[in-house]
Amino acid sequence: MTHLPIIAGLDLETTGKFEADHRIIEVYIGLYRASTKIWSYEQRIDPQRSISADAQRVHGIAAGDLIGMPIWDSVAPTINQILKRADFVVAHNGDGFDRPFLEMEMNRIGLSLTEKSWIDSMVDGVWATADGKKPRLGELAFACGVDYDPAKAHAAAYDVDIMMDCFSKGLDWGFYSIPEMEGVKLAA
Repeated sequence: MTHLPIIAGLDLETTGKFEADHRIIEVYIGLYRASTKIWSYEQRIDPQRSISADAQRVHGIAAGDLIGMPIWDSVAPTINQILKRADFVVAHNGDGFDRPFLEMEMNRIGLSLTEKSWIDSMVDGVWATADGKKPRLGELAFACGVDYDPAKAHAAAYDVDIMMDCFSKGLDWGFYSIPEMEGVKLAA
């Protein structure tokens, strides 16, 4: 018996670059079946530390926006449970940022990140740029004909919705491929 895969589209916002003292402050996971979002999870997190000025300029999240939010220790198990529901994960810059950041944060509190295959829509999206460089999300959206509003960019939910629209189009065009999984097919 075959089934349509459940794809987890994931994005993080953080207090800064991928360094041991930085923390995740926002996570969004959309679960998709083919190109249809079937469920989503969005959570802001109290990092228990300051947010770098550079990071704040990118995502616009201030420390005051996180007052009263849960801490990572209470959110991490939920993230693992959600990822267990997916057949694989898609993230833009997933190999270079999201996955290693999640692994670092899970390990910091004694957990292991749920093992899944990951697709990096940036690394695997070099087809979207004329010079073969890794595309920023806006460049990928342009190549896919997906409307992209820079003013809304770097909000995790917005970025995942745009990324998954691009992933779906790139998959249809043969530029992305899903991981080999027993009993899984792409279309109904």
